[in-house]
Amino acid sequence: MRCLAIALLVASTLSAQDLAIRGKTILPVSGPAIESGVILIENGKIKAIGRASEIAVPDGMTVLEAAVVTPGLIDAHSSAGLSGRLNQPHDQDHQEDGDSRQAELRALDAYNRHEPLVVWLREHGITTLHTGGGPGGLLAGSSLIVKTRDAPLDDVVLNAEAMMIASLSDAARRSGKESPGTKSKMAAQLRSAFIAARAYGAELEAAADDASKTPARDLAKEALLAVLEKRRPLLITAHRDRDIHTALRIAREFDLNLVIDGASEIYRSLDAVKASGHPVFIHPTMARSSGELENLSMETAARLEAAEIPFAFQSGYEGYVPKTRVVLFEASIAVANGLASDRALARLTLESAQLLGIDERVGSLEVGKDADLVLFDGDPFEYTSHVTGVVIDGRIASTQPR
Repeated sequence: MRCLAIALLVASTLSAQDLAIRGKTILPVSGPAIESGVILIENGKIKAIGRASEIAVPDGMTVLEAAVVTPGLIDAHSSAGLSGRLNQPHDQDHQEDGDSRQAELRALDAYNRHEPLVVWLREHGITTLHTGGGPGGLLAGSSLIVKTRDAPLDDVVLNAEAMMIASLSDAARRSGKESPGTKSKMAAQLRSAFIAARAYGAELEAAADDASKTPARDLAKEALLAVLEKRRPLLITAHRDRDIHTALRIAREFDLNLVIDGASEIYRSLDAVKASGHPVFIHPTMARSSGELENLSMETAARLEAAEIPFAFQSGYEGYVPKTRVVLFEASIAVANGLASDRALARLTLESAQLLGIDERVGSLEVGKDADLVLFDGDPFEYTSHVTGVVIDGRIASTQPR
């Protein structure tokens, strides 16, 4: 019998959101581990957390029992929900090939909450997903932060327009009409787009309330103006050392809030990245080391941790089946390559939530936060352990052992 067992003691008088979670070990992340602990959940929120000897579980409440309980895991960057598992044209909405610059696109308008890849991630403990266009477009539009539970989209969106997705990757050099073709052209086109957006903003400001002077509405420039005004970060996929430095230059020139995505060769740029203060969504630890990822290292997470550079784990864009990775597995391999397990869990939860600006609701097990939890039958980062239960917004989202 596994260390983790799920016991359902359902009372008809209680709502589906009234739960108690008993854990041999509870890892809140925001505080020390709790041995022989319990979490009470009401109306989708954490009502109480502490030692079982100090918290009474109401009679008849649904009870889940686990060896280890953690906060819900966060995938800091993915294309799941846009890029489907079949890898066929009809389920691939992560890239629009009509033009390489399409800042006006929104992942919100393409996200498929019923996509089997989203279900797969949920069953592996990913309760929050930051998803958007793939790295094949120079400007791929705004990303989306969403819970993975099966519910109407409006009920699970945390940020409908989270970041502007851009790319300096090789995939964006020849995609769609007017593709850049060269690295210098990519940078030039990004600069041109921001200069045009800045001019558009100046026109809007000058027009004030005079409709006769107001420029025609331009959705792409509006989206980029939000980046220039720091209402939205710019996420740039950059793997090569030279591309990372180009991303840093563009961020300096336009005074942008930048997130460096991928960063396979970041170990060559640690001092520059640390000095910039910009965070990193690191490449999947087990990504295939070919092309622009040929120099990646499985020690990237450990190196960034040692350098005290803020980072989070991502599944990223996967061009071939099974079309998505699982950040839990990527973090586990990072642990095997020098990252302490407690730091890996923090990077998968609270610190990822902080970088995404959603830590008031998710990322740790604290009273008042959303009841997003993962139940394990052992150490989360051991390959012999399984996810045996997932709770999202206080609702049991999965009991499928994975």
